[in-house]
Amino acid sequence: MESAYQYHAARALLDWQIELGATEAICDAPVDRYGLPESLPKPAAAAAAAAPAGAGAGATAPRPAPAMRDADPVADARAAAEGADSLEALREALAGFDGCDLKRGARNLVFADGNPDASVMIIGEAPGREEDREGRPFVGRAGQLLDRMLAAIGMARDATDPARSVYISNILPWRPPQNRDPKPDEIAMMLPFMQRHVDLVAPDIIVLMGNISCQAGLGRRGITRLRGNWTESYGKPTLPMFHPAYLLRTPNAKREAWADLLELQARLRETS
Repeated sequence: MESAYQYHAARALLDWQIELGATEAICDAPVDRYGLPESLPKPAAAAAAAAPAGAGAGATAPRPAPAMRDADPVADARAAAEGADSLEALREALAGFDGCDLKRGARNLVFADGNPDASVMIIGEAPGREEDREGRPFVGRAGQLLDRMLAAIGMARDATDPARSVYISNILPWRPPQNRDPKPDEIAMMLPFMQRHVDLVAPDIIVLMGNISCQAGLGRRGITRLRGNWTESYGKPTLPMFHPAYLLRTPNAKREAWADLLELQARLRETS
């Protein structure tokens, strides 16, 4: 029993390290983190070495070079997004964008799923563990619930008929560590990509799922007040809805979610 317990405890600790973004357990060479160099340069000697040749005692020390101005990741994102003339080009632009630190801890870029010709574009919040592993949005438990919700009104992400299909993406294409909420600066640098994404897909209706997608698309939160009320985001008619992950935690909210689905279905019938 003791050895079995130790195995499961060690396995749980290893999974936890992977969740934090650890990618290497043992390096090729040992690292002595307590070691110090044998000798440290004396301040006077170091200053003399840094002084230009021929400088006397009264010479003025050279002025430090001005610090480089930090790059603007939002401006870089806007330029990259505007240069994409197709969904594939937009995906490549996202993959090549290095302004967001979330990219360094994620396994995969989670771009989109579904029919690009769909009448409805669903915008979620950020990838979770399963989405990060597979590189597709809404494939975990919340995604399975979303598929059942869509099937209840005759829609599916894999439907070929644009009137019955959906196209799904997220505000963030990379998973935040430990599934934390995205930070405002992370949302800001992803907004140009999302606007371009909507422009290229050109859906008739957008569904914003969850507080984060509402914050990004509408500039405000409070999904319990926003849900079920038509508004506009990214230049398109928009219906905010509860995120399926919230419905898994709060089953009592499924009644409101069903009402929102019927509202979406009625709007699609009017549009067609």
